[in-house]
Amino acid sequence: MKSVPGRWTAPNLLTGFRFAAAPGLLWLAWHGYALAFMSLLALCFLSDLLDGFVARLTGQVSEFGAMLDSWADVVNYLTIALCCWWLWPDIFAAEWLYFGFTVASCILPALTGYIKFGCFTSYHTWAVRIAAAAMGFALYVLFFGGPLWPFKMAAVLCLLAGGEEILLTLLLSEPKSNLRSLWHALKRR
Repeated sequence: MKSVPGRWTAPNLLTGFRFAAAPGLLWLAWHGYALAFMSLLALCFLSDLLDGFVARLTGQVSEFGAMLDSWADVVNYLTIALCCWWLWPDIFAAEWLYFGFTVASCILPALTGYIKFGCFTSYHTWAVRIAAAAMGFALYVLFFGGPLWPFKMAAVLCLLAGGEEILLTLLLSEPKSNLRSLWHALKRR
């Protein structure tokens, strides 16, 4: 992977926005500002969508950026779960298992990587990208009064994507960033 001098690159700043937004999301949720929360969350999802694209477009792909993005994902998923519990306690209580799947899909792969490699992994697989996009869409459907099934499907996708990341960690002898899938990792062997 190409090393980029300096850490204050445009993609890393986009990723950093998600860290900076987490206290704002928490504050908005705690005070019951659901629409403002969903608006700021949309900006977080947009920054997550753009950071990798901008990194590749500008040639600023880095190990640091990949790791920063993974940490931002964990912070955001935990923040979203807590905020959803505060803003929509009835939905959260009824669908706690699926919220649990989503949180587990973020925490367990990170924990597995830390146990095996002593560091955070940053695979950014296609499955994780698809699951994150599905969850982003599903949360808006759910919290704006739509059906439950998109959220449940997205939570299962998150769990499957997290399982793939755990398998990658168990398979690899050292951590590698930006792997497309378990199949690609197996093909490399």
